[in-house]
Amino acid sequence: MQKPSIPSGTRDFSPEEMAKRNYIFDTIRNVFHLYGFKQIETPALENLSTLMGKYGEEGDKLLFKILNSGDFLNKISEDELSERNSLKLTNKISEKGLRYDLTVPFARFVVMHRNEISFPFKRFQIQPVWRADRPQKGRYREFFQCDADIVGSDSLLNEVELVQIIDEVFQRFGIRVCIKINNRKILSGIAEIIGEADKITDITVAIDKLDKIGLEKVNEELLAKGIAPEAVEKLQPVILLNGSNREKLATLKFTLHSSETGMKGIEELETILNKVDLLNIHNPLELDLTLARGLNYYTGAIFEVKALDVAIGSITGGGRYDNLTGVFGMPDVSGVGISFGADRIFDVLNQLNLYPENSSQRTQVLFVNFGEKEENYILPLLSGLRKAGIHAEIYPEAAKMKKQLSYANDNQIAFVVIAGESEIQDNKVSVKNMLTGEQQLVAVDALSGYFSL
Repeated sequence: MQKPSIPSGTRDFSPEEMAKRNYIFDTIRNVFHLYGFKQIETPALENLSTLMGKYGEEGDKLLFKILNSGDFLNKISEDELSERNSLKLTNKISEKGLRYDLTVPFARFVVMHRNEISFPFKRFQIQPVWRADRPQKGRYREFFQCDADIVGSDSLLNEVELVQIIDEVFQRFGIRVCIKINNRKILSGIAEIIGEADKITDITVAIDKLDKIGLEKVNEELLAKGIAPEAVEKLQPVILLNGSNREKLATLKFTLHSSETGMKGIEELETILNKVDLLNIHNPLELDLTLARGLNYYTGAIFEVKALDVAIGSITGGGRYDNLTGVFGMPDVSGVGISFGADRIFDVLNQLNLYPENSSQRTQVLFVNFGEKEENYILPLLSGLRKAGIHAEIYPEAAKMKKQLSYANDNQIAFVVIAGESEIQDNKVSVKNMLTGEQQLVAVDALSGYFSL
């Protein structure tokens, strides 16, 4: 017999875990609504033509591709098969893929629905995405993203609002974080002044790995990408920049004064920092030049959030992507967004034990079942409790009392309601507190009030 299993990098979630996950989704959803964002959904499947080429070469390799239905090899010649050119074959046998993120499908959505949308359009989306990545701690092949984006506005107030949303969400969760910020224009300016403007993607992909692989390996990767040794040398003080946000900006102004693009990035960052200074945010906002966000479509401010009390990767990220909808035939639509990594937040909340006691939404009351007569007495009472918003259930069979009480304990049900012959005669029930063992008689018409206290 085949032993059941699930694909590597995916997970099952128990009822207890789902209650915790719903607490995460509900908290984030409530904050999104607070800031005026509206919810949409897009299909799990997208055409590969929509997805390919939007995430850089590394991202394209991580797309899960789906074989065409039916005889997907019927249009492939023997010569093509014997060539063993997997890229060429994939293009012919696979037209669809699982979405890699929610931003590219959102850009497609905006273009397809442009006549129904009022701009600026503030949308949020809470759905799973898939990446053919190597599974490891905090990294999964199937995971949920919770995205908020604003398209159709160049205003930096949008970036300021996203910083507030990040701060508010993690304040509600009780997770201490550092919100890191950078600007792709600054990175482009740096590439320009070290004489490697055409290698901006290679530079940012390598710099983005500094936390994971260290400075030495980053330098090795830069050299391997054909960046001149003297350019890598010039890059060192920039990668290792320190001091306060203002001190870093002052150093960058001096270093990048000859780069128009770099200076524009500094100006944008300064505006965001000045506006955020007017607000009472709880978590630090830190300018971090090593933050590169290895995705090709970011053009302005970029964000990443790190938990301070747990060793785990980024738990939120995002940025501005001025030209994303252009690839779908709708140029000059500016967008900016963030994505909360719900699965990593789930792991952080578990490690720090930060879930509120009432997050489980579990059953509060179990009615013991002694038989048909008792069932008929109980069912209207059960219905009444549910109408009062009390989570209640009845044991489905007239099983032994011990078995029914064990069920209550196993499911952490706080109260058991017992209605035997004497209780029915007196129009009452016995309520047993499973935590203390105390038991008392309660009149039927006072039952809802008893559990609402």
